[in-house]
Amino acid sequence: MSKNKLNIAVIGCHMGENHIKGIVEQENADLLAICDIDPARLEKCKNEYKPQIVTDDYRTLVNNPDLDAVAVVTPDQCHLEQTVAFMRAGKDVLCDKPMALTVEECEEMMRVEKETGRQLMIGQICRYTPAFMMAKKLVDEGRIGELVFVESEYAHCYEPGARGHNDWRVDPKRHGFIGGGCHAVDLLRWIAGDPTEVYALANHKILTNWPVDDTSIAIFKFPNNVMGKVFMSIGCRRNYTMRSVFYGTMGTIICDNTSPTLTLFEHKPEIGNYEFTKPQELPVDINNHNAAGEMVDFATALLEGKAMPVSSMEGAKTVAVCCAAVESAAAGKPIEIRYPKI
Repeated sequence: MSKNKLNIAVIGCHMGENHIKGIVEQENADLLAICDIDPARLEKCKNEYKPQIVTDDYRTLVNNPDLDAVAVVTPDQCHLEQTVAFMRAGKDVLCDKPMALTVEECEEMMRVEKETGRQLMIGQICRYTPAFMMAKKLVDEGRIGELVFVESEYAHCYEPGARGHNDWRVDPKRHGFIGGGCHAVDLLRWIAGDPTEVYALANHKILTNWPVDDTSIAIFKFPNNVMGKVFMSIGCRRNYTMRSVFYGTMGTIICDNTSPTLTLFEHKPEIGNYEFTKPQELPVDINNHNAAGEMVDFATALLEGKAMPVSSMEGAKTVAVCCAAVESAAAGKPIEIRYPKI
């Protein structure tokens, strides 16, 4: 791309407000347009961020010749239609997680990406969360030795205030393990690799007026004989958390996306076979929705002609793992994970 500055639109101004901030705070992008079907939310963002164009219908933006790229931050059910429409119109897209609700939808998005030559990035926000970025760095540096067991959780009570505009989260097509649990799944995939098999259990005892299971647990086989677990609940009666633990042969990392420190245990062979250092509390920023970081990387990749930092394949693989967990819980047996073939 020969331009040195991008005109970007944000579709969806709820979670998308974080993306809007990420655009207006960087020097290589301008906020051309915002779109939302909620009039109050649209008016708020219009007054605060002063975009050139304000609309409640994304289709009015699709063929805008001044538009270079789009952040699609809408309900999961809309991702396929909107992302495909913009790519076919020659726009690059950052699509929020989950990429889509089925592997087949992800494959369709990837086919269009390939056919049009556009760039598609998936907004897996945990890869931009300071504590999780530090955890990956420590694992990659070998600070806790070889991974043995990894676990993460998505504990987020959706009632009464997180049903979404027009109750979009209360949809039988949107299982909580795909829509929310994808955070924990992607985090473990990012650090431990692609699991090959999952065995999951689920129940439906809290949000009984919702059409899907509200609580799930999934056990995974990761590469190099690493075991893994994801707990997901959209009805749990507690504060939101994504507490995650990484056990290695030489240490342990305990972290989440809401605490100001990461806990690191390191075994030092020189101090004894059964001893380890006192836990180190390493300071981290609390920024569990660092969409600004995503937008900077997205714009930079486009302007410098680089590959997207979180590719469509990465997003699709996470959806594949989540769908396999839902399938396993329904079937009551382990499921081999089928990854996208595009």
